[in-house]
Amino acid sequence: MKNLLIISLMIGLMMMLSCENSGFDGEYPETKKSDVVDVYFETEVSDPYRWLEDDNSEETAEWVAAQNAITQDYLNRIPFRDALRNRLETIWNYPRIGVPFKKGGKYFYFKNDGLQNQSVLYMQTSLDAEPEVLLDPNSFSDDGTIALSNMSLSNNGQFLAYGISRGGSDWTEIVIMQIEDRSMLSDTVKWVKFSGISWFENGFYYSSYDPPKPGEALSGANSFHKIYYHELGTPQSADQLIFQDTENPQRNFYAGLTDDERFLIVSESESTSGNALYVKDNSLPNAGFVKIAAGFTYDYSVVDHLDGKLLVKTNDDAPMQRLVLIDPANPANENWQTIIPEKEHVMRSVGLAGDFILAQYLEDANSQAYFYDYEGNLIQKMELPTLGTLTGFRGEKDDSEAFYGFTSFTFPSSVYRYDLASHQSEVYTTSEVDFNPEDYETHQIFFNSKDGERVPMFLVHKKGLKLNGTNPVLLYGYGGFNSSLTPSFSISRLPFLEQGGVYVTVNLRGGGEYGVKWHEAGTKLQKQNVFDDFIAAAEYLVETKYTNPEKIAILGGSNGGLLVGAVMTQRPDLFKVAIPIVGVLDMLRYQYFTIGWAWARDYGTSEESEEMFRYLLGYSPLHNVKEGVEYPATLAITADHDDRVVPAHTFKFMSELQAKHKGANPVMVRIETQAGHGAGKPTSKMIDESADMYSFIMYNLGMKPGF
Repeated sequence: MKNLLIISLMIGLMMMLSCENSGFDGEYPETKKSDVVDVYFETEVSDPYRWLEDDNSEETAEWVAAQNAITQDYLNRIPFRDALRNRLETIWNYPRIGVPFKKGGKYFYFKNDGLQNQSVLYMQTSLDAEPEVLLDPNSFSDDGTIALSNMSLSNNGQFLAYGISRGGSDWTEIVIMQIEDRSMLSDTVKWVKFSGISWFENGFYYSSYDPPKPGEALSGANSFHKIYYHELGTPQSADQLIFQDTENPQRNFYAGLTDDERFLIVSESESTSGNALYVKDNSLPNAGFVKIAAGFTYDYSVVDHLDGKLLVKTNDDAPMQRLVLIDPANPANENWQTIIPEKEHVMRSVGLAGDFILAQYLEDANSQAYFYDYEGNLIQKMELPTLGTLTGFRGEKDDSEAFYGFTSFTFPSSVYRYDLASHQSEVYTTSEVDFNPEDYETHQIFFNSKDGERVPMFLVHKKGLKLNGTNPVLLYGYGGFNSSLTPSFSISRLPFLEQGGVYVTVNLRGGGEYGVKWHEAGTKLQKQNVFDDFIAAAEYLVETKYTNPEKIAILGGSNGGLLVGAVMTQRPDLFKVAIPIVGVLDMLRYQYFTIGWAWARDYGTSEESEEMFRYLLGYSPLHNVKEGVEYPATLAITADHDDRVVPAHTFKFMSELQAKHKGANPVMVRIETQAGHGAGKPTSKMIDESADMYSFIMYNLGMKPGF
């Protein structure tokens, strides 16, 4: 770190000499280049920044400090940044309540008073009873960087098992609370990852990996996932190994139970879509696991069981999903009974409440929901407040009520209580935000992509918008892993909308909005479709006079960070600002870190074939930065504890961009400390990041906000 003070002083001087507009005419910290060369199918590919993959080295730490210094100096010069942060803090400060759920005759829900770093778990003996704090994660650490990662209540309501994540890492440590007196048991389960907590009798099932080697916790490849059973009052060393695969290291296993604990379900996967199912009937002495669905072509999700037969949602022989009943004693496909057949729109989720099945669908990326009886007969459609997203429907089979959340772009999340006898909803809680939704409008537009595919996008803006080609636009997308983008409310984007911005969400191929075919059309050797869709959306907004290339910012995280990196290198002329967040940016090596190998079904890998290698090389953001090109103003965002998409992706990409980019547009990186891929991030860090990101966007789009 000995050179850091000198570097910081030089940076400060350069920034003082920079021009008053949004451009940057200083020098970026020099990044060392090495002579690393990889050979793929007789093709040499240099990797000069390989040393930045070492997240434990002093050299990497110095690079991070120098990059953060120059970025913060630039952000500090944005004249309205502090006022924007103040506005964000003001509107962020409102009570938020999660969807209640019941266990052991009691109600439980999460609530954040407004600016609490972490939401608090409350318990009530009835809806009219005084709420009690059951667990306050804000007590885990002073700065909120130790967070609640997951939790599960025992079916008898006596125990709460919960996971603790430190600094945003995916690694979890499970501890146990006795609910009656809030006392903590001595039990501790470590090195848990990508796991549920599934209670059975006097303990629970969980998934974990072997402890990583020293120094590899945040970057080493995750191999040989296993399922264990932990009995209360015993050390982790005594936990019973329940399920493993000793021959295939790159498989994940997840344990779940039906509500009555009769069936233990194990889902086996080797990527982010497609799985196999195994079931064990706990009511039968000495029962073993029975494979009821083979992997890994289709998806299978167990809802519960009805009289010993498993209710399963699947896209097997149904690209838009269907609901079937499978008898574990006769699990062959020809014996499956269809309860709800495949429909025109994709079935998103299924739940049971009272005597009903609630099936949720996506109709052009909007939620619709329908009640059926257990034989699959339609009872009625559920009435929702407006076009938007139904979230967290929670009910029990033997109950008369359920709860759900609903949100849209200008509709803050509200919670509803649903009477299962009358099929009527009533507002349970609403969010009072310093924001008038009546000032804004949302509409859905369909446009044609490069190959003629019809693609939808949502536009949100103030009423009375003039189509004069000068409106600032923020374009957001994801396009991968069968994940669907639906209307949702975001506090952080409100200041952008208040200052006349147009927010756009594009439902790209690769997502799950229209079922299997839509997803597969954006994977592997068709991944370019995703980028073409996003580029076509921007071109459509220019052609229809919403905006122009000097007024378009693009934003995406994780797989969406790949999207931003790909389109900004393919069409740097089309965008003014680019914000890739925790992006997958080195497509030749992503599979070698942590859980990266599990993304291969969407991406393919550089070693599987020469065709796949050349395809990946053709769009990999790191490998497509060209010398002497003016790229958009770029603020790449990552975090030091991101062990999902390791920060080396961003470090290497931004080093290449800073070395080759020409022009005054700033190309910088913001590296958060004690944070990970996003989950569990404390409110204070979310506000700081939003203030930095949106001030960078608005400043470089030439906006002059009146905060």
